Amino acid sequence: MARPRSSPSGTLALPSPKRKFTLAEANRTLPLVSRIVRDVVKVHGQVSHLQASLQAGVRGRRAEQMEAELETRLHRLHELIEELTQIGCELKDCSMGLIDYVGRHQGRDILLCWKLGEDSIRYWHELHAGFAGRQPVSILEEDR
Repeated sequence: MARPRSSPSGTLALPSPKRKFTLAEANRTLPLVSRIVRDVVKVHGQVSHLQASLQAGVRGRRAEQMEAELETRLHRLHELIEELTQIGCELKDCSMGLIDYVGRHQGRDILLCWKLGEDSIRYWHELHAGFAGRQPVSILEEDR
């Protein structure tokens, strides 16, 4: 498994998925994806708490226990991210549960964007536009 790289914003960088989804295909994955992402957000919170505690200077036996727990939680986080990668979507933000799927619009690749708590994929954005550039899926012109 490729080891994700962490950034201060709580995102993890993994190789981009190759599969292209239609909106309907991506929406069909959401029951499973939402369960996995819910676990990602929870475990990421635990990891962040443990890291903050260790950085605050916890010492001795307690620090050893926390480091072991941190390693266990990081391993679990990587497993969950790998599950998402196997489905074909990409985790963009661990703390808010943001997912992208590669789709098509007017002959070019775009990203179908879903966030934990949304009942369906309602937005998309250009490859480099990011979350702030989300547009409604009602204007999508899908193709393969």
